[in-house]
Amino acid sequence: MTDRLSGISVFVTVVEAGSFALAASRLHLSRSAVGKTIARLEQRLGVRLFHRTTRSQSLTDDGALFYERSLRALAEIRAAEALLESGKQQVSGRLRVSMPVLFGRMCIAPILTALAREHPGLDLDLSFSDRVVNVVEEGFDLAIRNGALPDCAGLVARRLGDNRMTLCAAPDYLIRCGVPESVEVLAQHDAVTYIHAGVIRSWLIPLADGTTREVIPKTRLLMDDLQAIADAAEAGFGIAWLPCWLIRESLLKGALLRVLSEVPGVDFNVHAVWPQTPHLPLKVRLAVDALVGQLPARMVF
Repeated sequence: MTDRLSGISVFVTVVEAGSFALAASRLHLSRSAVGKTIARLEQRLGVRLFHRTTRSQSLTDDGALFYERSLRALAEIRAAEALLESGKQQVSGRLRVSMPVLFGRMCIAPILTALAREHPGLDLDLSFSDRVVNVVEEGFDLAIRNGALPDCAGLVARRLGDNRMTLCAAPDYLIRCGVPESVEVLAQHDAVTYIHAGVIRSWLIPLADGTTREVIPKTRLLMDDLQAIADAAEAGFGIAWLPCWLIRESLLKGALLRVLSEVPGVDFNVHAVWPQTPHLPLKVRLAVDALVGQLPARMVF
């Protein structure tokens, strides 16, 4: 029975991944192992599940019917597991999470690894990528999103906290070039600026009347990596607009100083999103609760 359920799970993953190779990557198996599992499943059922060519694969009519029923069966099994888990705090199984690279490494991963240490039965599969993954199609249990949420059809979202941005510069730069006294003079200063997908990110500065001014800095250095921007700002190349969680230690030791500190920072929401299910798996609930409880303290200064 275990082999049968394993074969069905592999089959569903192959269908959703769209290829044996991608399914093998998601399952942490070799492509050969996935192919052999599907072949055994087809032999047991006595039908062909896929039309295969050297360049593509597609479901047969029997395969489409079996996929529909398999999804229902797996959903029932997962719901039953969630119900049983909800009555106890001993979580088990693999938790697959997608998160932004730098933010994930510095803020999210330490919380989740501490959770795994607390629950020895919990296995983590952490994926670090700055692209917006398709949570359902790519088989993630949970994803962390910074900023505005894209279309979340079929997903549940929970706000984890606020990602606060602040202006900062090295003491050496401020001695050489002067301390900005107002938002208006920011554009006259050298800046280390973030660029993404060919677009230079302007700075958003809240004003006293509740509006926000968009400042386009006089860019001296363009970089597409936040840590590199922080390093360049600390080296005295100019003013940078960076998240507090990234420069907390530099601010504490005085390697960077806040600029226009009386101006409130801009906050971007951080959310956890996960597939909508009748019963939330315990491993997801515990992970989200841990992030809600611990993440805000890591993002402020």
